[in-house]
Amino acid sequence: MKIIGECFCGKVKYQVDGRLRDARSCHCSRCRKAFSSQASAYALVDPLKFKWLSGKDILTSYIGSHGLGLQFCSQCGSTLCGILDGVVHGVTLGCVNGNPEIEIGKHIYVGSKAQWEIIPEGIPQFNEGVPEN
Repeated sequence: MKIIGECFCGKVKYQVDGRLRDARSCHCSRCRKAFSSQASAYALVDPLKFKWLSGKDILTSYIGSHGLGLQFCSQCGSTLCGILDGVVHGVTLGCVNGNPEIEIGKHIYVGSKAQWEIIPEGIPQFNEGVPEN
C-alpha cells in the first residue's frame, strides 16, 4: 500500500510505503494547541517506509524536552508528522490524501479534553495515555 500525504499549500509531500498503524486521537491541551483542533488524529509509521517527496527544506520543527516533536510546513503551517529523536514517528491523518484504510482506535488523554467536546461512544477512551501492560 502506498500512502501520500501533503500540506495545505501542497509544497510539502511525503510517501509511506506500507500501512499506518495504531491510529489514535489525543485530547490533551498540548495537542489541541498544536493541531488547532479539539484533538489530534495521528497514526504511527515505520520510519524505514517513510520518505519526503518534496518540500523537506521548508519544514519547520518544534522539539519538546523529551525528544518528541512535530514538523510543520513553514509556508502554510500544516502539521504533517511527529518525530522522535529526529526520526519520523507518525503522521497526522488530516494531511493524508485519500483513504489510508485505518480508523481511530482509541481516544487518549480524555481527562483533559476541552469542556465543550463530546467524544463519540464505542471507541476505547483513556483518561491519560494507554496503560502499560
